[in-house]
Amino acid sequence: MPATLYVVHGSHPCETVKRALEMKGLAYKIIELPPAMHAAVMRLLFGERTVPGIKLETGEKLTGSRTILRRLDQLVPEPALLPADGEARERVLEAEAWGDEVLQAATRRILWPTLLANAADAPSFSEGAKMPLPAPVLKAAIPVVARIELKLNATSDDARAADLQSLPGWLEKIDGWLADGTLGGEQVSAADLQIAPSLKLLMAMEDLRAIIGPRPCGQWADGLFPGSVGRLPVGAIPREALPVGA
Repeated sequence: MPATLYVVHGSHPCETVKRALEMKGLAYKIIELPPAMHAAVMRLLFGERTVPGIKLETGEKLTGSRTILRRLDQLVPEPALLPADGEARERVLEAEAWGDEVLQAATRRILWPTLLANAADAPSFSEGAKMPLPAPVLKAAIPVVARIELKLNATSDDARAADLQSLPGWLEKIDGWLADGTLGGEQVSAADLQIAPSLKLLMAMEDLRAIIGPRPCGQWADGLFPGSVGRLPVGAIPREALPVGA
């Protein structure tokens, strides 16, 4: 019986786990949960509010992309998501933790206020969903969903502005990891899978694609996770909130 993966469509950590399962050759089925409403379902099923969650063939239940990836490496050692070399392994673990604890959360804080202010463009983020809502329904629902997500993720316009001002430094960090081989190695690592989906979601906002896309990290993320995850046009983020010099 295949594993069951609980996701929110388009969620960056969910994309991390999906790719890891595919790399390991593990069969799985997906159950999509609605944004915002997923929190109650996940608490009921897993005792935690966030996706992804997975129920393995053994009945074991796990949440969180890093926890799930460690377990997948135990179950199916090859291809390994962490290097065998101790020093390289520590660098990858450091980058993975940063991608999970810093970049992943910041991506949510940037996206949800932007979606709230641009509800008419929200239907693009449901493309490819197993049960997409009709565009008029989604446009009507997104202000309610976005406000719930703002509370769940402790975000606001001010928090978004602060994250956006930090973005250039974060991109420099990621480009540095690509330059020294921590990211973008011959074998896709847990850190690659953790960081690239967040960059892809940020680049769904065209204002940020203009900043990220031409950089090594933007090209790397596009190559590792091709395809679209939605689109918010230029001007969706107020110019004054964008990084200085953008």
